[in-house]
Amino acid sequence: MPGHDAPQSQCTAALIVAGGMGLRAGGEIPKQYQMMGRSSVLGQAAHVFLDHPDIHLVQIVIGADDRALYDSLGLAHKKLLEPVVGGATRQASVYEGLKALQRHMPDQVLIHDGARPFLSGSLISTLLKALNTADGAFLAVPVADTLRRRNEQTAALETIDRRDLWQAQTPQGFAFPKILRAHQNASGHETDDVALAEQAGLKIKLVEGSRRNFKITTAADLEMARQLSTEPSITAARQQRIGFGYDVHRFEAGEGLTLCGVHIPHHQRLKGHSDADVGLHALTDALLGAIGDGDIGAHFPPSEAEWKDASSDLFLRHAGQRIQARGGEVINVDVTLICEAPKIGPHREAMRAQIAQILQIPVDAVSVKATTTEKLGFTGRGEGIAAQAVAMVAIDKQDLT
Repeated sequence: MPGHDAPQSQCTAALIVAGGMGLRAGGEIPKQYQMMGRSSVLGQAAHVFLDHPDIHLVQIVIGADDRALYDSLGLAHKKLLEPVVGGATRQASVYEGLKALQRHMPDQVLIHDGARPFLSGSLISTLLKALNTADGAFLAVPVADTLRRRNEQTAALETIDRRDLWQAQTPQGFAFPKILRAHQNASGHETDDVALAEQAGLKIKLVEGSRRNFKITTAADLEMARQLSTEPSITAARQQRIGFGYDVHRFEAGEGLTLCGVHIPHHQRLKGHSDADVGLHALTDALLGAIGDGDIGAHFPPSEAEWKDASSDLFLRHAGQRIQARGGEVINVDVTLICEAPKIGPHREAMRAQIAQILQIPVDAVSVKATTTEKLGFTGRGEGIAAQAVAMVAIDKQDLT
């Protein structure tokens, strides 16, 4: 199937490091156990992994004196392993977590800071995809502010070119055996797993993250996190938008057709400049419509030979990337196929899986349905197939301009 290149049998673990004291954030307990609205910092960070369909194990590393605080969170899930106590440094804590995971022997591991509660499921999916072709991958955002270096002796200011500077985030993902070996050979003072992996000669990819995925370090960070979680005026800055798409393709002589990325045997095929995947075309328009970014024809003109017989997963992936580039994410999509034949039911789950893989969203965020028009109209006469699609995206208001 187009774009379906992720290994299907891999076991992926998430390792959440939450053993720090968090003194700079203030309060009587470490920052990762403090509340943001209805959830704790660590609880929210953990649930994004526990809820993700491609994460199979979650290992949390806690401080030596924090077991009672951890138990008070009430975290319970079949993916969640017994917490382990970390070491004196971050590197030591990560190593303790990796050793605890070793008996489960996952194929890959995502290492995350427990003080980053606003990671999205779509970023996890994007990071996992990058791991298909590299030893490691990490999230980062380009440095946006002007940087200046101050000479302490002369007070002179030097402006630093920020064009190639990126601010690293977590999670940082790796092939498990390789990052375990790198930690076994570590000096013990490394604060970043990517730096340690590069020292071990691993091939690392950079994946663009989101500014919402910030790390809570200071009291001001914690207050901002609480506002993002609870205040309507702040929450409103993250806007949900709905897009609608509709497409039609007629039948012509041929063998087999593609619907929602899945090849279906049939005595006819659909006519179109590309592969005529009416389902993915409607969904592409819905996503582009949600962010006011034109339609599929504006991005991929049918008059251009480049798109002749093109696989429509390219169009849908492009729409998803346009949303990600604006700091947004796809919340859920719903496609309805309208035809008398072929039968959609036997292929529905494969279609859902394919759309989820293309957009890098959970399968349970994808709906594919089918209906007929009771023999009425062009679809009722078996002249073609129509599709309707609805998509919801979440995106920062300032990124819509």
